[in-house]
Amino acid sequence: MIISLQHCSIMFPAASLLTTLLLALSIAASPVEIRNSPITLPIARRLNTSGGSINILQHDQSRAAALKNVGENTLNRRTGSIAVTNDAVGYIAAVGVGSPATTYNLIVDTGSSNTWVGAGTAYVKTSTSVDTGEPVEVTYGSGSFSGTEYTDTVTLGSGLTITAQSIGVAATSTGFTGVDGIIGIGPLDLTEGTLTDEPDTTIPTVTDNLYSQGIISEIVVGISFEPTTTETDTNGELTFGGTDATKYTGAIAYTPLTTTYPASYYWGINESITYGTTTILSETAGIVDTGTTLILIATNAFSKYESATGATLDRTTGLLRITTAQYDALEDLNFNIGSNTYALTANAQIWPRALNTYLGGSADYIYLVVNSIGTPSGEGLDFINGYTFLERFYSVFDTTNSQVGFATTAYTDATTN
Repeated sequence: MIISLQHCSIMFPAASLLTTLLLALSIAASPVEIRNSPITLPIARRLNTSGGSINILQHDQSRAAALKNVGENTLNRRTGSIAVTNDAVGYIAAVGVGSPATTYNLIVDTGSSNTWVGAGTAYVKTSTSVDTGEPVEVTYGSGSFSGTEYTDTVTLGSGLTITAQSIGVAATSTGFTGVDGIIGIGPLDLTEGTLTDEPDTTIPTVTDNLYSQGIISEIVVGISFEPTTTETDTNGELTFGGTDATKYTGAIAYTPLTTTYPASYYWGINESITYGTTTILSETAGIVDTGTTLILIATNAFSKYESATGATLDRTTGLLRITTAQYDALEDLNFNIGSNTYALTANAQIWPRALNTYLGGSADYIYLVVNSIGTPSGEGLDFINGYTFLERFYSVFDTTNSQVGFATTAYTDATTN
């Protein structure tokens, strides 16, 4: 592993103590850069068409409702009544469990933190499997599972192993056709309330255990996605313990995690959104989430976006639809985060046209990937920057320094959609 710290090549012919201290603090707050890291895991995007055309909007809005359903009692939060839809678009990593390992295809999810298997491929007990006897249950907007907690050896990438990792073994699951479960890389607190008999107990995540077992030096995950126009494509990568400089351009800019509830339960940040120069969402709290496909914004912001673009609602897909002339006139959609602006170009605002029919839509139409979260702003979780945002920007989820980072990539201005 080669670790380097970039963007710090500053000459100090007569550096003051203060300047030196500030530089040291800047370095300390930046995750290490990793090249050729052994702690990487490929991610493949998969459209779940097992039930015919997919309803991405229904899935994403159901998930948003579940994420916002955060009560004072975390157990109630986990078992609240939320409409369940089958997972529509999954971002899948092959993860080994046991020794010898059985490979499971798990959804990578920054919006939850439990890791579990058994939705598809059955859990195979080996000599490293330990039944804790604890019942475990998690409800998502896209499904649920209940079963028993085990601890077991987990293998990531080329032989990298975590020992005694908590694993949920599903006795029942809904909404996860075609996959085996989830690898949760959200904040630790999201596991509270998932052990039925110990509702105040948290469960160390995969990233936590990588750190506690000395495999990585920081509790950091870097995520790279690339735009794709095919149904299944290995178009992403997780990097544990740092960032991969081969996956982004320029510098990573960090913003602190929000303290606004309920976004603060997740990878929550503050941002405002402008369409061209027109503000459609004033600064507010929301989340960054790999488990959401679209970009969801508060209803009042969505109405402004719909009006500004001239789009019309497509009844078949639930998405906004625009004409070729309206596409040519689209302005940048700007996400203002901290002191930085991340612009989605016209092409980044549309669903890949080669995949229109998977939505039940027309191959000749142009659909927008921005939609309504289902509630107005001011509720503490007013936007979700989903996969269609993350495929244009490298993202860093940094528990050690309580921050999220973004950087441009070679695909930020891609025109493949």
